[in-house]
Amino acid sequence: MSGTEGPAAAVTCPVCPRHCRLAPGALGACRARRNVGGAVVAENYGRVTSLTLDPIEKKPLARFLPGSLVVSVGSYGCNLSCPFCQNHEISQAGERGVAWRELAPEELVEITEEARRRDARVAGLAFTYNEPLVGWEYVRDAAQMAHERGLVSVLVSNGCAELGVIDELAPLLDAANIDLKGFSPAFYEACGGAPGALDAVQATIERLAVEPGCHLEVTTLVVPGMNDSEQEISRIAAWLASLDGGAGAEKIVHHVTRFFPRWRMADARPTPVETVYRLADVSRRYLHHVYVGNC
Repeated sequence: MSGTEGPAAAVTCPVCPRHCRLAPGALGACRARRNVGGAVVAENYGRVTSLTLDPIEKKPLARFLPGSLVVSVGSYGCNLSCPFCQNHEISQAGERGVAWRELAPEELVEITEEARRRDARVAGLAFTYNEPLVGWEYVRDAAQMAHERGLVSVLVSNGCAELGVIDELAPLLDAANIDLKGFSPAFYEACGGAPGALDAVQATIERLAVEPGCHLEVTTLVVPGMNDSEQEISRIAAWLASLDGGAGAEKIVHHVTRFFPRWRMADARPTPVETVYRLADVSRRYLHHVYVGNC
């Protein structure tokens, strides 16, 4: 998936709907992929900004290996620029905007194995914090090695990628939490998404919903004045319930989560707790497993 169109030529990145057209040496809008010698490569491959041991529930995953721990790893870069980003220090940074260290996939897996030897609750890896799909090749390589060692792989993502990327990763994922931020192109435009962003996220969720080995949960962060209407949540939940021939109502877990002021919305007010609970009840009209977060 290099997007090669000739030596020293401008090339189109094929990873997400933004389809950045990159001159030789140019960096994509995600700040993670660059045209190197006529091929678009993940410059953030193995460049780790964050590495910690988390409860699985923090991802959030409510119905996958409860009580277990995962080694959470993140790099830098993202193909969205949500004004309320919770991890903007790394997701909106490039290589010179944040400290990172090299960590090859095999080293990451060895660290996870060592963590498991110290604590049997450690189940595997979670790719999270920034947007993992802008460096999806690292996810692929580490997840493949993790499976060979009996470790699970978890993806926490905005889901905004072309389906070819998701098709390569889906068989390697044991669980995923995908953000479904809103249900209109206008909402994704407000989050810096390119045309087609919502369609791409929906395609990702649809694909993972039918992947036999992948447990799927979906998160909607409720932002006042942006996506906090009952109609918006109703449309999201009804669509999730319809997936996999209607099996989504039972299979897919929905997290309805409270917003706290961050980044460009630091002066906004947090979502009222009662709003989150009310919208969770709306989601429960369609889905069997709905959780509130940050309340």
